[in-house]
Amino acid sequence: MTPFSIDTRDRTPIYAQLEQGIRAAIATGRLPPGAQLPTVRQLAVELRINANTVARVYGELERAGVLETRRGVGSFVSATPAIAQPRRERERQLKTFVTRVLADAAAAGFTAQELLDALASRAKGD
Repeated sequence: MTPFSIDTRDRTPIYAQLEQGIRAAIATGRLPPGAQLPTVRQLAVELRINANTVARVYGELERAGVLETRRGVGSFVSATPAIAQPRRERERQLKTFVTRVLADAAAAGFTAQELLDALASRAKGD
């Protein structure tokens, strides 16, 4: 039994429901890093959806770095829960974080450019 499902009454496209379901299962720890997902065929039969839809979602999640496919072995979770969050949610969280950091820097008397320079320097390991 998979840790996600498809609602055929939902107006959200099936591929989007499946992608969101897989990402949510990873983000909540129901699918931990290294966990093997069902094969494309197995999942398609279990969810009663087209195998091409499952293959498309697996492919997109692999390109996004969420899944890793090992030829002849299967598909595995390669992302941490934070990375597996839906893209919009991660973007929202990052925007909130950046806003907070900029506000804190401004309150401490630093300009955005000073902050960027310090971040760049720190990222280089200086």
